[in-house]
Amino acid sequence: MLKTDILIIRELAKQAAEVAALPVQEEKRALWRKLNSKQPERPMVMIDQVCWHEMNVDDELTLRCRDEELRGWEYSLRKTLYQWRHFPGDMVVEDFVRVPKAVEGLNFGIQVEETTLITDASSDVVSHSYVNQFETMDDLEKIKMPVVTHNSRETARRMDLAEEMFGGILKIREEGAVPYVSVWDPLATWMGPENILYGFFDNPELMRAIAEKMVKGYNSMLDQLEDQGLLCHPQSYIHCTGAWTDELPGSGFDPAKPTTRNIWMYGLAQVFSSVSPAMFYEYEIEMCRPLFERFGLVYYGCCDPLDGKMNEVRAIPNLRKVSMSPWVNKERGAEEIGKDYVYSCKPNPAHLASVTFDEDLVRRDLMETKKICEQYGCPLEFILKDISTVAYQPQRLWRWAEIAMEVAQS
Repeated sequence: MLKTDILIIRELAKQAAEVAALPVQEEKRALWRKLNSKQPERPMVMIDQVCWHEMNVDDELTLRCRDEELRGWEYSLRKTLYQWRHFPGDMVVEDFVRVPKAVEGLNFGIQVEETTLITDASSDVVSHSYVNQFETMDDLEKIKMPVVTHNSRETARRMDLAEEMFGGILKIREEGAVPYVSVWDPLATWMGPENILYGFFDNPELMRAIAEKMVKGYNSMLDQLEDQGLLCHPQSYIHCTGAWTDELPGSGFDPAKPTTRNIWMYGLAQVFSSVSPAMFYEYEIEMCRPLFERFGLVYYGCCDPLDGKMNEVRAIPNLRKVSMSPWVNKERGAEEIGKDYVYSCKPNPAHLASVTFDEDLVRRDLMETKKICEQYGCPLEFILKDISTVAYQPQRLWRWAEIAMEVAQS
Protein backbone atom coordinates (compact mmCIF):
# COMPACT_ATOMS: atom_id res chain seq x y z
CA MET A 1 0.00 0.00 0.00
CA LEU A 2 2.72 2.49 0.97
CA LYS A 3 4.68 1.78 -2.20
CA THR A 4 1.63 2.51 -4.33
CA ASP A 5 0.94 5.69 -2.36
CA ILE A 6 4.52 6.88 -2.72
CA LEU A 7 4.38 6.37 -6.49
CA ILE A 8 1.32 8.63 -6.56
CA ILE A 9 3.13 11.31 -4.56
CA ARG A 10 6.31 11.08 -6.63
CA GLU A 11 4.31 11.65 -9.80
CA LEU A 12 2.70 14.76 -8.29
CA ALA A 13 6.11 15.90 -7.05
CA LYS A 14 7.48 15.66 -10.59
CA GLN A 15 4.70 17.94 -11.80
CA ALA A 16 5.45 20.40 -8.99
CA ALA A 17 9.18 20.30 -9.81
CA GLU A 18 8.45 21.15 -13.44
CA VAL A 19 6.43 24.16 -12.33
CA ALA A 20 9.07 25.19 -9.78
CA ALA A 21 11.75 25.17 -12.50
CA LEU A 22 9.94 27.76 -14.62
CA PRO A 23 11.80 31.10 -14.88
CA VAL A 24 8.65 32.93 -13.75
CA GLN A 25 9.18 31.65 -10.20
CA GLU A 26 12.35 33.70 -9.71
CA GLU A 27 10.70 36.62 -11.50
CA LYS A 28 7.92 36.54 -8.91
CA ARG A 29 10.38 36.25 -6.01
CA ALA A 30 12.16 39.33 -7.34
CA LEU A 31 8.88 41.25 -7.48
CA TRP A 32 8.10 40.29 -3.88
CA ARG A 33 11.56 41.41 -2.78
CA LYS A 34 10.96 44.78 -4.40
CA LEU A 35 7.58 45.17 -2.73
CA ASN A 36 8.95 44.16 0.66
CA SER A 37 11.75 46.71 0.31
CA LYS A 38 9.05 49.34 -0.32
CA GLN A 39 10.21 49.84 -3.91
CA PRO A 40 7.52 47.92 -5.80
CA GLU A 41 7.39 47.41 -9.52
CA ARG A 42 3.63 46.85 -9.28
CA PRO A 43 1.02 45.63 -6.77
CA MET A 44 1.28 41.95 -5.89
CA VAL A 45 -1.58 39.44 -5.71
CA MET A 46 -1.92 36.50 -3.31
CA ILE A 47 -4.83 34.15 -2.59
CA ASP A 48 -4.97 31.99 0.52
CA GLN A 49 -7.36 30.40 3.04
CA VAL A 50 -9.49 28.94 0.28
CA CYS A 51 -12.73 26.97 0.67
CA TRP A 52 -11.09 23.89 -0.78
CA HIS A 53 -14.14 21.73 -0.16
CA GLU A 54 -15.83 23.68 -2.99
CA MET A 55 -12.92 23.56 -5.43
CA ASN A 56 -12.78 20.00 -6.74
CA VAL A 57 -13.26 20.04 -10.52
CA ASP A 58 -12.67 16.98 -12.71
CA ASP A 59 -11.26 15.11 -9.68
CA GLU A 60 -8.18 17.36 -9.57
CA LEU A 61 -8.32 17.32 -5.77
CA THR A 62 -9.54 13.75 -5.31
CA LEU A 63 -7.13 11.85 -3.08
CA ARG A 64 -5.88 8.45 -4.17
CA CYS A 65 -3.45 7.57 -1.40
CA ARG A 66 -4.77 5.31 1.37
CA ASP A 67 -2.25 5.98 4.15
CA GLU A 68 -3.47 8.90 6.27
CA GLU A 69 -0.09 10.62 6.59
CA LEU A 70 0.63 10.31 2.89
CA ARG A 71 -2.83 11.64 2.07
CA GLY A 72 -1.79 14.84 3.83
CA TRP A 73 1.24 15.23 1.58
CA GLU A 74 -0.84 14.31 -1.48
CA TYR A 75 -3.48 16.92 -0.62
CA SER A 76 -0.84 19.61 -0.23
CA LEU A 77 0.65 18.82 -3.62
CA ARG A 78 -2.72 18.65 -5.35
CA LYS A 79 -3.74 22.03 -3.90
CA THR A 80 -0.49 23.62 -5.05
CA LEU A 81 -0.88 22.28 -8.58
CA TYR A 82 -4.58 23.19 -8.68
CA GLN A 83 -3.90 26.76 -7.58
CA TRP A 84 -1.09 27.11 -10.11
CA ARG A 85 -3.44 26.02 -12.89
CA HIS A 86 -6.49 28.04 -11.91
CA PHE A 87 -5.76 31.04 -9.64
CA PRO A 88 -2.01 31.54 -9.25
CA GLY A 89 -1.88 35.29 -8.86
CA ASP A 90 1.69 35.94 -7.71
CA MET A 91 2.17 32.65 -5.90
CA VAL A 92 5.62 31.08 -6.06
CA VAL A 93 6.06 27.33 -6.35
CA GLU A 94 9.30 26.48 -4.56
CA ASP A 95 11.72 23.74 -5.63
CA PHE A 96 11.77 22.29 -2.13
CA VAL A 97 9.44 20.86 0.50
CA ARG A 98 9.53 21.83 4.15
CA VAL A 99 9.44 18.88 6.54
CA PRO A 100 8.38 20.13 9.98
CA LYS A 101 10.51 19.15 12.92
CA ALA A 102 8.61 17.35 15.67
CA VAL A 103 8.60 20.31 18.04
CA GLU A 104 6.32 20.03 21.05
CA GLY A 105 5.24 22.31 23.87
CA LEU A 106 4.30 25.43 21.87
CA ASN A 107 1.24 26.12 23.98
CA PHE A 108 0.00 27.27 27.38
CA GLY A 109 -1.71 24.05 28.41
CA ILE A 110 -5.26 25.34 27.92
CA GLN A 111 -7.95 23.47 26.01
CA VAL A 112 -10.67 25.46 24.26
CA GLU A 113 -14.16 24.85 25.67
CA GLU A 114 -16.83 25.71 23.13
CA THR A 115 -20.07 24.95 21.37
CA THR A 116 -20.07 24.96 17.58
CA LEU A 117 -22.79 25.20 14.97
CA ILE A 118 -22.40 23.86 11.44
CA THR A 119 -24.08 25.35 8.40
CA ASP A 120 -22.24 23.29 5.76
CA ALA A 121 -21.17 19.81 6.81
CA SER A 122 -18.42 19.73 4.18
CA SER A 123 -16.83 22.99 5.38
CA ASP A 124 -14.47 23.48 8.32
CA VAL A 125 -15.84 27.02 8.79
CA VAL A 126 -18.21 26.81 11.76
CA SER A 127 -19.76 29.15 14.32
CA HIS A 128 -18.18 29.16 17.80
CA SER A 129 -19.51 30.02 21.24
CA TYR A 130 -16.65 29.96 23.78
CA VAL A 131 -16.77 29.23 27.50
CA ASN A 132 -15.12 31.87 29.70
CA GLN A 133 -12.28 30.13 31.59
CA PHE A 134 -10.83 33.32 33.16
CA GLU A 135 -13.01 35.14 35.68
CA THR A 136 -10.75 35.68 38.73
CA MET A 137 -7.06 36.08 39.49
CA ASP A 138 -7.00 32.45 40.61
CA ASP A 139 -7.61 31.45 37.00
CA LEU A 140 -4.15 32.74 36.06
CA GLU A 141 -2.83 29.39 37.29
CA LYS A 142 -4.42 27.79 34.22
CA ILE A 143 -1.75 29.44 32.05
CA LYS A 144 1.29 27.16 32.07
CA MET A 145 4.71 28.27 30.90
CA PRO A 146 5.69 26.54 27.61
CA VAL A 147 8.27 23.77 27.82
CA VAL A 148 9.70 23.24 24.34
CA THR A 149 11.03 19.82 23.41
CA HIS A 150 12.14 18.14 20.21
CA ASN A 151 11.37 14.54 19.32
CA SER A 152 14.46 13.96 17.19
CA ARG A 153 13.51 10.37 16.43
CA GLU A 154 10.17 11.45 14.98
CA THR A 155 11.88 14.20 12.97
CA ALA A 156 14.30 11.62 11.55
CA ARG A 157 11.37 9.36 10.61
CA ARG A 158 9.67 12.26 8.80
CA MET A 159 12.86 13.09 6.92
CA ASP A 160 13.34 9.46 5.89
CA LEU A 161 9.79 9.36 4.58
CA ALA A 162 10.30 12.65 2.75
CA GLU A 163 13.41 11.26 1.09
CA GLU A 164 11.41 8.29 -0.12
CA MET A 165 8.65 10.54 -1.44
CA PHE A 166 10.65 13.43 -2.90
CA GLY A 167 14.27 12.29 -3.17
CA GLY A 168 15.80 13.16 -6.56
CA ILE A 169 12.75 15.29 -7.47
CA LEU A 170 12.44 18.14 -4.96
CA LYS A 171 14.89 19.41 -2.38
CA ILE A 172 14.04 18.57 1.22
CA ARG A 173 14.35 21.03 4.10
CA GLU A 174 14.08 20.14 7.74
CA GLU A 175 11.97 23.03 9.04
CA GLY A 176 11.69 24.37 12.55
CA ALA A 177 8.74 26.04 14.23
CA VAL A 178 7.07 29.11 12.76
CA PRO A 179 6.14 31.02 15.95
CA TYR A 180 2.63 32.39 16.43
CA VAL A 181 2.74 34.86 19.29
CA SER A 182 -0.61 36.64 19.40
CA VAL A 183 -1.96 37.31 22.91
CA TRP A 184 -5.55 38.31 22.32
CA ASP A 185 -6.71 36.03 19.51
CA PRO A 186 -5.97 32.82 21.48
CA LEU A 187 -7.44 34.43 24.59
CA ALA A 188 -10.63 35.10 22.65
CA THR A 189 -11.05 31.32 22.32
CA TRP A 190 -10.42 30.83 26.06
CA MET A 191 -12.84 33.56 27.18
CA GLY A 192 -15.05 34.59 24.28
CA PRO A 193 -14.60 38.01 22.61
CA GLU A 194 -17.45 39.61 24.56
CA ASN A 195 -15.94 38.62 27.89
CA ILE A 196 -12.59 40.12 26.91
CA LEU A 197 -14.22 43.43 26.03
CA TYR A 198 -16.25 43.53 29.23
CA GLY A 199 -13.14 42.50 31.14
CA PHE A 200 -11.28 45.67 30.17
CA PHE A 201 -13.89 47.61 32.15
CA ASP A 202 -14.97 45.15 34.83
CA ASN A 203 -11.60 43.60 35.69
CA PRO A 204 -8.71 45.42 33.97
CA GLU A 205 -6.19 44.08 36.51
CA LEU A 206 -7.01 40.51 35.46
CA MET A 207 -6.77 41.33 31.75
CA ARG A 208 -3.39 42.97 32.23
CA ALA A 209 -2.13 40.07 34.34
CA ILE A 210 -3.20 37.54 31.69
CA ALA A 211 -1.45 39.48 28.94
CA GLU A 212 1.73 39.92 30.99
CA LYS A 213 1.89 36.21 31.76
CA MET A 214 1.35 35.27 28.13
CA VAL A 215 4.03 37.67 26.89
CA LYS A 216 6.41 36.22 29.48
CA GLY A 217 5.50 32.73 28.26
CA TYR A 218 6.01 33.63 24.62
CA ASN A 219 9.43 35.12 25.35
CA SER A 220 10.40 31.94 27.19
CA MET A 221 9.14 29.86 24.27
CA LEU A 222 11.17 31.88 21.78
CA ASP A 223 14.28 31.67 23.95
CA GLN A 224 13.92 27.88 24.09
CA LEU A 225 13.38 27.62 20.33
CA GLU A 226 16.51 29.67 19.71
CA ASP A 227 18.63 27.80 22.26
CA GLN A 228 17.65 24.41 20.81
CA GLY A 229 17.95 25.47 17.16
CA LEU A 230 14.26 24.79 16.57
CA LEU A 231 13.13 27.99 14.85
CA CYS A 232 12.19 28.01 11.17
CA HIS A 233 14.48 29.31 8.46
CA PRO A 234 13.48 32.47 6.57
CA GLN A 235 9.95 32.06 5.31
CA SER A 236 8.44 32.12 1.83
CA TYR A 237 5.12 33.29 3.25
CA ILE A 238 4.04 35.13 6.37
CA HIS A 239 0.33 35.14 7.19
CA CYS A 240 -0.83 34.73 3.59
CA THR A 241 1.61 37.21 2.06
CA GLY A 242 4.94 36.83 0.29
CA ALA A 243 7.89 37.03 2.70
CA TRP A 244 10.79 37.11 0.25
CA THR A 245 13.20 39.89 1.18
CA ASP A 246 16.86 40.80 0.85
CA GLU A 247 16.90 41.96 4.48
CA LEU A 248 16.46 38.53 6.05
CA PRO A 249 17.99 36.35 7.40
CA GLY A 250 20.61 39.07 7.80
CA SER A 251 24.28 38.96 8.63
CA GLY A 252 25.56 36.30 11.00
CA PHE A 253 22.75 33.88 10.19
CA ASP A 254 23.50 30.35 11.41
CA PRO A 255 21.23 27.76 9.73
CA ALA A 256 21.80 25.44 12.67
CA LYS A 257 20.49 28.01 15.17
CA PRO A 258 18.12 30.51 13.55
CA THR A 259 17.03 33.40 15.77
CA THR A 260 13.90 35.52 15.81
CA ARG A 261 16.01 38.33 14.32
CA ASN A 262 16.35 36.20 11.15
CA ILE A 263 12.61 35.84 10.45
CA TRP A 264 9.27 37.61 10.10
CA MET A 265 6.65 37.78 12.81
CA TYR A 266 2.96 38.43 12.31
CA GLY A 267 0.92 40.12 15.00
CA LEU A 268 -2.81 40.69 15.33
CA ALA A 269 -5.44 41.54 17.90
CA GLN A 270 -8.74 41.29 16.06
CA VAL A 271 -10.80 41.60 19.24
CA PHE A 272 -9.58 45.21 19.47
CA SER A 273 -11.51 46.18 16.34
CA SER A 274 -14.09 48.05 18.41
CA VAL A 275 -11.92 49.58 21.17
CA SER A 276 -10.37 53.04 21.31
CA PRO A 277 -6.87 53.74 19.96
CA ALA A 278 -5.75 54.47 23.53
CA MET A 279 -6.92 51.07 24.81
CA PHE A 280 -5.41 49.36 21.76
CA TYR A 281 -2.07 51.02 22.51
CA GLU A 282 -2.17 50.20 26.22
CA TYR A 283 -3.16 46.55 25.99
CA GLU A 284 -1.69 45.48 22.65
CA ILE A 285 1.17 47.69 21.46
CA GLU A 286 2.78 48.33 24.84
CA MET A 287 2.12 44.85 26.19
CA CYS A 288 3.49 43.07 23.11
CA ARG A 289 6.41 45.40 22.37
CA PRO A 290 8.94 42.90 23.88
CA LEU A 291 7.76 40.37 21.29
CA PHE A 292 7.69 42.71 18.28
CA GLU A 293 11.19 44.02 18.89
CA ARG A 294 12.74 40.54 18.80
CA PHE A 295 11.93 39.89 15.14
CA GLY A 296 13.63 41.04 11.96
CA LEU A 297 10.42 42.24 10.29
CA VAL A 298 6.80 42.47 11.41
CA TYR A 299 3.56 42.05 9.46
CA TYR A 300 0.73 43.46 11.54
CA GLY A 301 -3.04 43.07 11.44
CA CYS A 302 -5.69 40.82 9.96
CA CYS A 303 -9.43 41.51 9.82
CA ASP A 304 -9.14 44.35 12.35
CA PRO A 305 -9.62 47.82 10.76
CA LEU A 306 -6.40 49.72 11.49
CA ASP A 307 -6.93 52.86 9.43
CA GLY A 308 -7.97 54.76 12.59
CA LYS A 309 -5.15 53.35 14.74
CA MET A 310 -2.07 53.99 12.60
CA ASN A 311 -0.51 56.38 15.13
CA GLU A 312 -0.44 53.45 17.52
CA VAL A 313 0.56 50.85 14.91
CA ARG A 314 3.56 53.00 13.97
CA ALA A 315 4.99 52.34 17.42
CA ILE A 316 5.54 48.65 16.54
CA PRO A 317 9.28 47.99 16.15
CA ASN A 318 10.48 46.59 12.80
CA LEU A 319 7.07 47.08 11.18
CA ARG A 320 6.99 46.51 7.42
CA LYS A 321 3.45 45.53 6.35
CA VAL A 322 0.09 46.68 7.69
CA SER A 323 -3.18 44.88 6.98
CA MET A 324 -6.02 47.00 5.63
CA SER A 325 -9.17 44.91 6.03
CA PRO A 326 -12.43 45.22 4.06
CA TRP A 327 -13.77 47.50 6.82
CA VAL A 328 -11.25 50.33 6.56
CA ASN A 329 -11.60 53.77 5.06
CA LYS A 330 -9.19 53.15 2.20
CA GLU A 331 -8.11 56.75 1.73
CA ARG A 332 -7.48 57.35 5.42
CA GLY A 333 -5.48 54.13 5.61
CA ALA A 334 -3.38 55.00 2.56
CA GLU A 335 -2.75 58.53 3.79
CA GLU A 336 -1.58 57.19 7.16
CA ILE A 337 0.61 54.47 5.65
CA GLY A 338 2.14 56.55 2.88
CA LYS A 339 5.51 55.27 1.70
CA ASP A 340 6.50 53.99 5.13
CA TYR A 341 4.91 50.53 5.01
CA VAL A 342 3.27 48.10 2.60
CA TYR A 343 -0.49 48.61 2.33
CA SER A 344 -1.69 45.00 2.62
CA CYS A 345 -5.17 45.24 1.13
CA LYS A 346 -7.64 42.53 2.07
CA PRO A 347 -10.36 42.63 -0.61
CA ASN A 348 -13.80 41.60 0.58
CA PRO A 349 -14.26 37.82 0.11
CA ALA A 350 -18.03 38.34 0.28
CA HIS A 351 -17.82 39.49 -3.34
CA LEU A 352 -17.37 35.82 -4.24
CA ALA A 353 -20.23 34.57 -2.07
CA SER A 354 -23.21 36.58 -3.30
CA VAL A 355 -26.09 35.20 -5.33
CA THR A 356 -24.42 36.37 -8.54
CA PHE A 357 -20.74 37.11 -9.13
CA ASP A 358 -20.31 40.76 -10.13
CA GLU A 359 -17.03 41.07 -12.04
CA ASP A 360 -17.46 44.82 -12.44
CA LEU A 361 -17.80 45.24 -8.68
CA VAL A 362 -14.58 43.30 -8.12
CA ARG A 363 -12.71 45.36 -10.70
CA ARG A 364 -14.00 48.69 -9.38
CA ASP A 365 -13.08 47.76 -5.83
CA LEU A 366 -9.52 46.76 -6.73
CA MET A 367 -9.00 49.75 -9.05
CA GLU A 368 -10.22 52.13 -6.37
CA THR A 369 -7.68 50.78 -3.91
CA LYS A 370 -4.89 50.90 -6.48
CA LYS A 371 -5.59 54.51 -7.44
CA ILE A 372 -5.76 55.61 -3.80
CA CYS A 373 -2.45 53.91 -3.04
CA GLU A 374 -0.87 55.49 -6.10
CA GLN A 375 -2.06 58.88 -4.87
CA TYR A 376 -0.31 58.46 -1.53
CA GLY A 377 2.69 56.48 -2.79
CA CYS A 378 1.81 53.29 -0.89
CA PRO A 379 3.47 50.00 -1.81
CA LEU A 380 0.43 47.76 -2.38
CA GLU A 381 -0.49 44.09 -2.25
CA PHE A 382 -3.88 42.44 -2.74
CA ILE A 383 -4.29 39.50 -0.33
CA LEU A 384 -7.59 37.65 -0.80
CA LYS A 385 -8.19 35.41 2.21
CA ASP A 386 -10.90 34.08 4.53
CA ILE A 387 -12.77 32.69 1.54
CA SER A 388 -15.52 30.75 3.30
CA THR A 389 -17.57 30.05 0.17
CA VAL A 390 -17.75 30.77 -3.54
CA ALA A 391 -21.30 29.38 -3.71
CA TYR A 392 -19.81 26.11 -5.01
CA GLN A 393 -18.71 27.86 -8.21
CA PRO A 394 -14.90 27.64 -8.19
CA GLN A 395 -14.74 29.51 -11.48
CA ARG A 396 -15.58 32.65 -9.51
CA LEU A 397 -12.24 32.44 -7.73
CA TRP A 398 -10.42 31.71 -10.98
CA ARG A 399 -11.96 34.82 -12.52
CA TRP A 400 -11.24 36.95 -9.44
CA ALA A 401 -7.56 36.05 -9.81
CA GLU A 402 -7.56 37.02 -13.48
CA ILE A 403 -9.20 40.38 -12.73
CA ALA A 404 -6.80 41.09 -9.86
CA MET A 405 -3.77 40.41 -12.05
CA GLU A 406 -5.20 42.60 -14.80
CA VAL A 407 -5.59 45.44 -12.30
CA ALA A 408 -2.15 44.88 -10.79
CA GLN A 409 -0.46 44.86 -14.19
CA SER A 410 -2.47 47.72 -15.71
